[in-house]
Amino acid sequence: MDGVEYRLVVRGELSERYATAFPGMSMEADGGNTVIVGPVIDQAHLHGLIDRVADLGLQLVSLTAAQ
Repeated sequence: MDGVEYRLVVRGELSERYATAFPGMSMEADGGNTVIVGPVIDQAHLHGLIDRVADLGLQLVSLTAAQ
């Protein structure tokens, strides 16, 4: 899947059961937060990921695109 790689950081260390909510992306615990990294194909996909974070009751700490 082509796209720009994005890095989402959410508060808390998520269990692997959350991985199904972010298909095609990897998750890694990092100092009390979880880093979710993967390709985002367009703005609609990006907004969908942000909505999913909110729908799951997670707190978004940061969101960055790879340069």
